[in-house]
Amino acid sequence: MKSLIPKLILLIFIAILAFSFFQFGLGDYLTLEYFKSQQKAFELYYQDNKVQTIAIYFIIYVATTALSLPGATLLTLAGGALFGLTVGLIVISFASTIGATCAFLVSRFILRDYIQNKFGDKLVAINEGIKKDGAFYLFTLRLIPVFPFFIINLVMGLTPISVIKYYLVSQIGMLAGTVVFVNAGTQIGKIESLSGILSPALLGSFALLGIFPLIAKKSIEYVKSRRYLKKYTKPKSFDYNLIVIGAGSGGLVSALIASAVKAKVALIEKHKMGGDCLNTGCVPSKALIRSAKMLSYASRAQEFGFKSTTVEFDFPDVMERVQQVIKKIEPHDSVERFTKLGVECIQGEAKIITPYSVEVNGNTLSTKNIIIATGGRPRVPDLPGIDQVEYRTSDTLWDIRELPARLLVLGGGPIGCELAQSFQRFGSQVTLVQRGEAILPAEDVDASDIVKESFEKDGINILTGHTAKYFSKEGDTQKLTCSGRENKEVVVEFDLVLLALGREANTKGFGLDGLEIQLSSNGTIENDEFLRTNYPNIYVCGDVAGPYQFTHVASHQAWYASVNALFSPLKKFKVDYRVIPWATFTDPEVARVGLNEKDAKQKSIAYELTTYGIDDLDRAIADNEAHGLVKVLTVPGKDKILGVTIVGAHASDIIAEFVTAMKYNIGLNKILGTIHIYPTLAESNKYVAGNWKRKHAPKKLLSILKKFHAWRRN
Repeated sequence: MKSLIPKLILLIFIAILAFSFFQFGLGDYLTLEYFKSQQKAFELYYQDNKVQTIAIYFIIYVATTALSLPGATLLTLAGGALFGLTVGLIVISFASTIGATCAFLVSRFILRDYIQNKFGDKLVAINEGIKKDGAFYLFTLRLIPVFPFFIINLVMGLTPISVIKYYLVSQIGMLAGTVVFVNAGTQIGKIESLSGILSPALLGSFALLGIFPLIAKKSIEYVKSRRYLKKYTKPKSFDYNLIVIGAGSGGLVSALIASAVKAKVALIEKHKMGGDCLNTGCVPSKALIRSAKMLSYASRAQEFGFKSTTVEFDFPDVMERVQQVIKKIEPHDSVERFTKLGVECIQGEAKIITPYSVEVNGNTLSTKNIIIATGGRPRVPDLPGIDQVEYRTSDTLWDIRELPARLLVLGGGPIGCELAQSFQRFGSQVTLVQRGEAILPAEDVDASDIVKESFEKDGINILTGHTAKYFSKEGDTQKLTCSGRENKEVVVEFDLVLLALGREANTKGFGLDGLEIQLSSNGTIENDEFLRTNYPNIYVCGDVAGPYQFTHVASHQAWYASVNALFSPLKKFKVDYRVIPWATFTDPEVARVGLNEKDAKQKSIAYELTTYGIDDLDRAIADNEAHGLVKVLTVPGKDKILGVTIVGAHASDIIAEFVTAMKYNIGLNKILGTIHIYPTLAESNKYVAGNWKRKHAPKKLLSILKKFHAWRRN
């Protein structure tokens, strides 16, 4: 509330000044007729008091512009008439820019926080555009007097553009228009009305002047993108419309879409069809998690009314089951299936020779477009002694057949947490080392704490706030030395270490260096909103593109990459990242879509929080899974959903309703009004909507209804 007081005081002050301006008819003094009637008197006063006249004029001009009052056009003409072209141009140029900047600052101070908080989710693209090209678009608008400058001042104040940049661009951009008006002021005796200054021809000239930078920008972008192609001879015809490098999720979908629209497409894969997801990622990890889950149910037999139960298993059998699951799914991503669908599948290492040609197995294939979908790989840290110990990653874990007695997991993100819990349940003693203060650091603390509590119940040794320093080996004993809290050294002994420290993009070994394809600071391939690289005919999707490393995002990007590659410049689509869901398949699961509290606070987005405890849900109680929560962030005072976090059994399935709701702008009221099957875990979505509704019950209306029903009883 305290932060609103200065804004209210300023708003009231401005309102009083504006009211006085109109109430006392001050606008009558800012008319062409009045100035022409007093022109001689003004000129005589200026001859006797030049500095004083300029100062008074300057203050009036700045105040008029800062308060967005009518009269700036007349003041500009008057300045030209009184001071002449040179002096008038200097005085008016600075006065108009300072006044505009003041109006900009007033708008920013009073309204920006409110607008950004209320409509922040809708303004993301605009804010990013302003950060990138704000100066350019402001300059263009300043060249065209058709756009009222006071509106530009107020609107730009709501954006992230810096004050210095705004001032400098405005100073330069308004100069052309100022010259025209000041020069017109020197001939004010011939002007019969203000509208006469802006003839259709003059407005058209300004419009062309303003459009010119836009045309120039597009031309520069075109020339810039084509300059990379200039070095290469473009074939008169091509073997393929599209060549896709990498047959993971992104590559498979890209090739499938291309073949579906009858383009000739080649898909090149150097290893296995299906990529990481099928062979080393999503599929094997979820198969392993499922087996571990079954084992955990056996250990909870008494919870379900059984006195005891035992499960005998051999770890190699569990790992063989994982391979069987992979083989069962393999046909979905097989060469045979995609060949039948019209994709030419090529096994071999691809190398991009030119933007129009790819070499594979000694053959050079020409193509109109290329999509790079080479995926990523686990990050291996450059820690001292790492070459002395036995380590695995999520890529190399699946060929082990002996259960490690002591497993060290380095990294507390989704991959590390999922596999740590699974191996603990199989019988390994797992120690999880996480540099940050919480596991699952991308999630809210209350969500990660629920998972941590489950891990501790399983017996996992969790070392948060510990940084790995170096590995060592003494005989058969392998050790990791960590720096813990208060810089205390902690030594962890292990039989096998699993590195789960994130992933990095595969950008080496297939010709990027030779073409000078640009990489971003995080190692992914630089791409624009259409998923183009610095070459206009080379696109990217999946982990190698970023910013999200999920299988479903790779598939999502693949649609945009393939359609843009095949139909640009006739038609192209900006990739849409507005509603991205994901889940961590621990027990309990953590599912997310949109903002959580941590994100909202970091981005200064106002939100209202509504929660529902799954411990109260009938189906969860019946299943002995009565733990977890549903958190929904909404626009303050409205049912519009900004983000959802669900922690609990089957959270990854339950959240689908919220993903659809956010995608199609369905609010909590509609979810509350939807029939949900009883008893199901999905009812939690309805109950959290009900909690929101109770907080927003119309109290006055309910009070009236209470009196109404009392009246009817009597």
